[in-house]
Amino acid sequence: MTAIEAVTFDYWNTLIYEDRGHLRGRRLEAWAGIFEDVGFACEREQLDVAFEASWKRYVDSWTANEQYQAAQAAEDILEDLGFDVPPDVRAMLVEAFGNAGEEAELHLTEGVGQCLRTLKDAGLKLGIICDVGMTPSATLRAHLIRHGVLPLFDHWSFSDEVGAYKPSPLIFDHALDGLGNPVPERVAHVGDIRRTDVAGAKAMGMVAVRYTGVSDDTSQPEPEGDFVIANHTDLPGVLGIA
Repeated sequence: MTAIEAVTFDYWNTLIYEDRGHLRGRRLEAWAGIFEDVGFACEREQLDVAFEASWKRYVDSWTANEQYQAAQAAEDILEDLGFDVPPDVRAMLVEAFGNAGEEAELHLTEGVGQCLRTLKDAGLKLGIICDVGMTPSATLRAHLIRHGVLPLFDHWSFSDEVGAYKPSPLIFDHALDGLGNPVPERVAHVGDIRRTDVAGAKAMGMVAVRYTGVSDDTSQPEPEGDFVIANHTDLPGVLGIA
C-alpha cells in the first residue's frame, strides 16, 4: 500500500457519539419549558411529531446535498405546530434549538484519542470531514476542545461552513486543500456511513476505512471500505503506521 501521509475523520459516530436520543431530548425539553413559561399549551406528542418531520426534512436535504440547518429546522417545527408566537418567543425557541448541543454529554469513541496521538507522532496530518446535522460546527469543535483533541487536527471541513455534504467532492477537496493538497492515494478517510464516507473517499481516490465501533452501517451492502475496523487503536496498524 502507498505510504499514508494524512488521515481525515468523520465526526458523528466516528470521533464523537451521543447516547441515543440525547440531543433530541434536550431540544424537546428546552422547547417544552419555553412554551410552558409563555403560556402556550403544547403536548409532548405534538412536539415529537413536529420534531420527527423536521428530522425527515434534514435527511432528505442531506441525501440531496442541499443545506438544512438548525435555524431552518426550528422555523419548520414552529410552522408545523401552527403556533403564532411573538417574535421574542420565536427567537428564544430558535436559539434554544441551535444551542442544545452546547452543554450536551458527547463522548469520544473508544481508543480515538490514543489513535490520533499515534498518527500525529508518526508525522501524519489530520483532518475532519463532517456532515453537520442540527448542532452547528462551532459547538462540535468546542466538544473536541473539551476532550483535548482538537489541537491534534491540522484542518477541518464542516458542511455548514463549506456548503456541501459528503459524498460531494467539494467537501473532500476542501479537506485536501487544507491539508496541503497531498496526493489522494496517500490520504485515508475514516467514517461509518457507506453512502457518504466510503463512497465519497473512494470517488476521490482516497483509502476508505469504515469504522463500525458505534454504528455498523447495514443500510446498503456497498460500497465497502478498503479496511473495516471496530476500534480506532487498530487504525495505525492497518494503514501501515504502527
